[in-house]
Amino acid sequence: MKFGPVPLSAAQGAVLAHSVAVEGGRLRKGRVISQADVAAMQAAGLKEIIVATLDANDVAEDTAAEALAAAILGQADGLTATRPFTGRVNLIADGPGVAVLDVAALEAINAVHPMITIATVPPWQQMAKGGMVATIKMISYAVPQEALNAAVAAAGAGAGAIRLAQPQIKTASLIITEIPGGVGDKGRTAIAGRLEALGVDLIETVMTGHQTVPLAKAIAQAKGDLVLVLTGSATSDIDDVAPAALRRAGGQITRFGMPVDPGNLLFLGDLAGRPVIGLPGCARAPALNGADWVLSRVACGIAVSSADIAGMGVGGLLKEIPTRPMPRRGS
Repeated sequence: MKFGPVPLSAAQGAVLAHSVAVEGGRLRKGRVISQADVAAMQAAGLKEIIVATLDANDVAEDTAAEALAAAILGQADGLTATRPFTGRVNLIADGPGVAVLDVAALEAINAVHPMITIATVPPWQQMAKGGMVATIKMISYAVPQEALNAAVAAAGAGAGAIRLAQPQIKTASLIITEIPGGVGDKGRTAIAGRLEALGVDLIETVMTGHQTVPLAKAIAQAKGDLVLVLTGSATSDIDDVAPAALRRAGGQITRFGMPVDPGNLLFLGDLAGRPVIGLPGCARAPALNGADWVLSRVACGIAVSSADIAGMGVGGLLKEIPTRPMPRRGS
């Protein structure tokens, strides 16, 4: 592609690089210049304009963006590509879910040519319907065919470098333990809102004492596909009341504690194939916390291992709390 000034007599068929004011309006950048456009610019007193002239091996920006978007999506479900415009195609979530990214493939695409780009949300980002998961942008008005071919190949042969994992769990039970002078069912509304955003129906809220035996009974009798436990007193050890109750009910603990703040005091387990999440106290508020990262993946059928949770620490400082009793510089 050649870029630069040309006389108006040589501009027809090239791409207008900058918008131009003419009688009755403006000719917008990016348009292919027609004979009528040349006449309008001549009438406006222009002698020379800046254009992009495509070479024989160049692919126009919209065509290139559309081709790369199709390659990135592959056969994946849950995302829709917008129509290309000014070299851009956006990938939009069809419904709630979690963005699953092939980071290596996406980095390879961005390494092919500086004018071929894709920007995405972070891996495992929870999405709502209509949310933008990625934007593909050809920075210049055209890109070399060879470079586009390499970017398409880097996207993978139909594998889908980006997909939306959609909710698989339909129902949830919330079990809340009570302690003398505790906060009761505070937090139920915030937790129900989280579930609703993921298309999960909170079918029951069970209040029980903060002792191992009654909590174990409540866990065993829970009706939901997902069991959430919110304790009146923070879970401070893997042998504390809530993890012990899950084991007593016949379940197992996958992970206690996570390197995400707020959200440290989470535990994840399983009861006869049903996931059980012990929520940290911060889940009573709607603000983002570590439990959201685990809940969204679990609800969308994504297996979460102890190693996965351990890996959440980088980027896991979600919010600094000024009142937190912790050492600070100068204190």
